[in-house]
Amino acid sequence: MITIESLTLQRGPLRLLDNANLTLHAGQKVGLLGTNGAGKSSLFALLRGELEPDGGECSLPADWRIAHMRQEIEDLDRLAVDYVLDGDRRLRDIQRRLQQAEQQQAAELLGSLYGELESHDGFTADSRARTLLAGLGFTTEQCEQSVGDFSGGWRMRLNLAQALMQPSDLLLLDEPTNHLDLDAILWLEDWLRSYPGTLLLISHDRDFLDAVVEHIVHVEGQKLNLYRGGYSQFERTRAERLAQQQSAFEKQQAQREHMQKYIARFRAQATKARQAQSRLKALERMEELSPAHIDSPFSFSFREAANQSTPLLDLDKAQLGYEGKPILADVKLQLAPGARIGLLGPNGAGKSTLIKSLAGTLPLISGELKTGEHLAIGYFAQHQLDSLDPAASPLLHLARLAPDEREQTLRNFLGGFDFQGDRIDQAVEHFSGGEKARLALALIAWQKPNLLLLDEPTNHLDMEMRHALTIALQAFEGAMLLVSHDRALIRDTTDELWLVADGKVATYNEDLDSYTRWLAQFRQQQAAAAAQPDASSTPKVDSKAQRRAAAEQRQRLAPLKKAADKLEQQLAKANDELSEVETLLGDSTLYEAVNKDQLKQLLGRQASAQQRVAELEEAWLQAHEELDSLQAALAAE
Repeated sequence: MITIESLTLQRGPLRLLDNANLTLHAGQKVGLLGTNGAGKSSLFALLRGELEPDGGECSLPADWRIAHMRQEIEDLDRLAVDYVLDGDRRLRDIQRRLQQAEQQQAAELLGSLYGELESHDGFTADSRARTLLAGLGFTTEQCEQSVGDFSGGWRMRLNLAQALMQPSDLLLLDEPTNHLDLDAILWLEDWLRSYPGTLLLISHDRDFLDAVVEHIVHVEGQKLNLYRGGYSQFERTRAERLAQQQSAFEKQQAQREHMQKYIARFRAQATKARQAQSRLKALERMEELSPAHIDSPFSFSFREAANQSTPLLDLDKAQLGYEGKPILADVKLQLAPGARIGLLGPNGAGKSTLIKSLAGTLPLISGELKTGEHLAIGYFAQHQLDSLDPAASPLLHLARLAPDEREQTLRNFLGGFDFQGDRIDQAVEHFSGGEKARLALALIAWQKPNLLLLDEPTNHLDMEMRHALTIALQAFEGAMLLVSHDRALIRDTTDELWLVADGKVATYNEDLDSYTRWLAQFRQQQAAAAAQPDASSTPKVDSKAQRRAAAEQRQRLAPLKKAADKLEQQLAKANDELSEVETLLGDSTLYEAVNKDQLKQLLGRQASAQQRVAELEEAWLQAHEELDSLQAALAAE
């Protein structure tokens, strides 16, 4: 178990933990929560032995193997599958010693090492690594690409696969879903649920936490507070405690007022009834949970657009894709004011392609896109973080958009995104990914959009900022198209789902739970289709060529049969030798200390014999397959 007693942890002048206590039992799956800078990553470093406590104790079993997700990649020339296999350091050590033994032609040592490789499941390692990569969205071809060929987000997926590949008793994962799409997250949930060791997980994805963990450790007030249950249960428990504070009620009432305004305004309108009902459900949930976020530093809204157009966008008979190669065909859609749509679909199906095309950053291959006279798009995509001016501060970024606005007004607005004090005047180049994402959202919110196109807006955002974004989107009265791996955000802010799959965009009339089942069936169908041979790729052979080939095969038939018979005799001999060794190993006295050398020698002979049998069996089967193939060709003639 992990035992933390009276722990004090300090980084420079900042005290992160003070007299903190915690006990975690082997096999538990635990989510670690806390505000940025509370000490979550430092606690991980302490468990890995990279930090020493400033007071108290932190202990865990000495023989535990610890795996963690690295944040950097050094060897860019390594093939992806080899990079993942490098996560299993013992495997690599056995393979290195095997190579040395082969060079030295040390037969006895080779036998021992092959036995060690088999006991470590080394013969299946390559297949397991490729399975991990496939689950995280890599294609078969990408497994053979160099690490340097991938973007930053995909390199982080490689780091995650490497951590999962490493045999471990304690797995430490820091924001593993940040660069994953919903497909990969659902796969990772299944993998982690079946992980047999102890899991400690930092994540800001509430649905992911609910699916994986059964305890929450909240770093708050320099203490480690343990809650039973997943994130939703933690939020309810904490809300009940904080609801006693008057400030919680005041903030809750302010949030409810935003929602009730919308409901009162549109509930009676038939065209808005569905949206109002959705907001009502969200309001009920928010009423229960908002006090849990009373200490959030974020409070903002999207400024309302002065004018609307109906429709805002009209896409007709469009082909969407890259460099003339369509990914989506015959796309026909309209976006009206107030539409709130969540985009679902498998990895690579075209969700981002659709949003880029609507935003105008990706030209249509064919078709027509009409935009309303008063259309004002607020477009968020991950590449926008890179387009921020690294030398400019948050205040300067916003001042460039509003040069005539009072500085204090700009400061107040940015304060809602937690850009306070000196931070508001510091250059963006020193900001974290989360801070850059908050600034990008702040710039969008300021510009009074009436259509939001959001492609994974929660990447890098912590739980409090996600909650504030949810509230802001609930109160936003414009139209919205959302791609997100955060199921809670989709569930709480959209009224309609569209499915992007098989080159089409269509309304999806089910819910997110049904989509999870649909996605599992889609994967099975893809796997089955991949397993089917492509009849069109089978080369055609004319009759003359067939007869000529059959004649050649007849000439080869006799020597192949002779070789197969010889292999059969050698296989029988090798099986006899293996049986002899296994009979000797059945002697119980052999396992006494005085017979250690004899036992080691016999184990080496057993491993060598097993390897010999396996090689001969494979050769024998291959020979008979060739014979069967030749005989079939002769019969066809």
